[in-house]
Amino acid sequence: MKRKMIFLFSIFMLISAPTFAASPTIETVQASVDTIWVMIAAILVFFMHAGFAMVEAGFTRSKNTLNILMKNFLTVAIASVLYFLIGYGIMFGTSFNGVIGTDGFILANVENIGFFLFQAVFAATCATIISGAVAERMKLQSYLLLTIIMTGIIYPVVGHWIWGGGWLSKLGFVDFAGSSVVHLTGAAAALTTVFFLGARIGKYSEKGVNAIPGHNIPIGALGVFILWFGWFGFNGGSSLVADPSLVPHVITTTLLAASGAIISSAFYTQIRFNRIDASLTLNGALGGLVGITAGCANVSIFGSIIIGLVAGIILVEAVRFIDVKAKIDDPVGAIAVHGICGIWGTLAVGLFDVSSGLFYGGGASLLLVQLTGVLSVIGWTVLTSGGLVYILKKAFGIRVSHEEEIAGLDFAEHGSSAYELNETIFDSKSTPTAPFGKDLVERLNGLGSSETVNKTLH
Repeated sequence: MKRKMIFLFSIFMLISAPTFAASPTIETVQASVDTIWVMIAAILVFFMHAGFAMVEAGFTRSKNTLNILMKNFLTVAIASVLYFLIGYGIMFGTSFNGVIGTDGFILANVENIGFFLFQAVFAATCATIISGAVAERMKLQSYLLLTIIMTGIIYPVVGHWIWGGGWLSKLGFVDFAGSSVVHLTGAAAALTTVFFLGARIGKYSEKGVNAIPGHNIPIGALGVFILWFGWFGFNGGSSLVADPSLVPHVITTTLLAASGAIISSAFYTQIRFNRIDASLTLNGALGGLVGITAGCANVSIFGSIIIGLVAGIILVEAVRFIDVKAKIDDPVGAIAVHGICGIWGTLAVGLFDVSSGLFYGGGASLLLVQLTGVLSVIGWTVLTSGGLVYILKKAFGIRVSHEEEIAGLDFAEHGSSAYELNETIFDSKSTPTAPFGKDLVERLNGLGSSETVNKTLH
């Protein structure tokens, strides 16, 4: 018995003897640090969706808040799954003539899952841009179908051209973090959709442009701060490595471009409209962030400030032109922020790139390549998204009914509301009625709306 106990104890000691992993090397430590940084950046980019939701909700009327929130949640979920299934393969798979990726679907034979995660949250960001532009009048199912095509095909093809080894990247096109890949693509689709969708009821009349103020600007401002915070990961994480010289530079140019845009949009509205306009200044911050996204790693710190200052002024004039002259109803200014400032940011690389920019003695070649990329992204996105929206409009419509729009999409699409509205909607002598009752409809439509003409836009 004693011998058996000694034998069993010896076996136990052999089994439980500690094993030691291979000693870490400089390469493995660097790889770990790089992975951790990209994961942190991916989380920051994911958090930007909270910012988008707050901006869109705050800049629109309270009767549509729940619909805005649901669109943002569903966009993230749909984009993540679709990008896993086909989007990543189209974007980063083996290139077919520089146009489209052909493998890597459902991450087959893909080893770097961290890179997929970072790119997946980018795809959702592109689709979210459309949500704000079509707010308050688009059918939810039509929006979701558009989101499926955007994240599954349209956006990944653009990404392949520029980031996946496609034809634009071979021309030397520069878009470090996505002024064109993400923002211009989303804005071009948003513009096309709004063209078919039309303006909100009461936005335009014979008297001019009627202001429809957002119901909660503080929430919108919080959303802008969240987006600004997340943008440090959006741009900084695009380095894909924890480079101690590159990452701080990228984050610094991101900070200063946004700051420059806030200053210029605030003071420009003071000169233009005799007041500092809050909503335009908030959008100015986003315009500066979009503007620096393409060249945040390629321009100097001073150049980033100039890019931001110009973006802030461009944003103000773009919003006015789109809203008043073109009569395109964009409740949150997404087309101006992501589209016009995205174009500016992409072209600005051709001017301010410290190695090849026009202002640094590099000639106009890079600027021409950047222009080619801008036109190509717009052309592809407008044709594909426009064709889809046209089919959807003919098949079963893309816009809610007149009654549903007046009552609000919260009731029409979800049978509920984001707020407890009893004290606001009903006076002390009235009782709740059906969602589409006349009294309720009139009161809901009055929440956060105005019949006065915004004289500053004329």
